[in-house]
Amino acid sequence: MDDDALAQAYYDAIDAGDYDALRDLLAPDFEHVRLDMTLSGREAFVSFMRDDRPKTDTRHVVDAVYDGAEGVAARGRLLDANGGELFAFVDVFDVADGEIAGLTTYASPASSTAGSTSSS
Repeated sequence: MDDDALAQAYYDAIDAGDYDALRDLLAPDFEHVRLDMTLSGREAFVSFMRDDRPKTDTRHVVDAVYDGAEGVAARGRLLDANGGELFAFVDVFDVADGEIAGLTTYASPASSTAGSTSSS
């Protein structure tokens, strides 16, 4: 599986709640870094996604994927169950030996994303 497909499979597994598929995509020493927390280890990450994340009825929409030397970056939006945008994100995937070795997430509130509108 190429790096782009690996990133898409990651989002597909999370959106479907398929935690076995998610586990299969991640290296054992996988690390997820984001502003509010770092999760170290595949099992810790899968456990958080399955049991502790605040919203599970969400869908990732990937708007662009950028190829790099050791992985890809994906720019997209996380939507709630009604299709409302929760936030925009850029995920930087570190890929090694056909697995996701690391992921760094950069996110911004929906109200600050380019092209969004709000009513006062």
